[in-house]
Amino acid sequence: MKKQLIALMAIFVPLTAAAAGGASVPHSMEPDLQDQASLQNGMKLYVNYCMGCHSLEYQRFSRAAEDLAIPQDIIEDNVIFSPELAFNDQMQTAMGEEDGETWFGAPPPDLTLSARLHGADWLYSYLLSFYQDPERPTGVNNTVFELVAMPNVLEPLQGVQEKVCDDAPASEGGDASDADCSTLEVTEQGELSPEEFEDAVYDLTNFLAYVGEPSKLQAQALAPKVLIFLFIFGVIAYFLKREYWRDIH
Repeated sequence: MKKQLIALMAIFVPLTAAAAGGASVPHSMEPDLQDQASLQNGMKLYVNYCMGCHSLEYQRFSRAAEDLAIPQDIIEDNVIFSPELAFNDQMQTAMGEEDGETWFGAPPPDLTLSARLHGADWLYSYLLSFYQDPERPTGVNNTVFELVAMPNVLEPLQGVQEKVCDDAPASEGGDASDADCSTLEVTEQGELSPEEFEDAVYDLTNFLAYVGEPSKLQAQALAPKVLIFLFIFGVIAYFLKREYWRDIH
């Protein structure tokens, strides 16, 4: 028994340390599955900017349409671009694994469970942290995921983001090598302002949080009804108890 406990702790401790390390991200966000407009915009962004490479194999178009109150004709006309896919099919990408491996070094992963695997904070920070890096094959890098193989597909919306250095040490007579060059700054604005881009990334991350556990949306909708039922049942049970024990007390 003692050996089993030691083995269990040996597994648990590294996992805890890894989880703690993965939580160190520069941005945070709180998913709001009740914000239907955010989820709808997140789905639109995903289909237009992410689904060319990344599938959602465990999510169907029809399920998303039902949960997010999107009519079937809008899904078929504006979301399903491949003639091989139908309304009730999974959200598959048209890119083959061999093509993905040739172009990016590895097939782009399915993102259905990405929010549950990494956490919403990590995804939100990752999408905000691309910057120009001429030494990389795709021309960009990422402060959250160094040496990332993925290009910055959201650059048309965000614009060009670069690392900038704090010149305070040099101006104060210090060593220029001590300058902090970790700050990211948009040097050439895209279609959206920085605030609008952060809102767009929030919506995209919010949608991925929904996709990771779509039943949670239904559970949240059902929760108030369950609480009301329990309250009414509790009141009835209380008066029944008083009635049964009235003669004894």
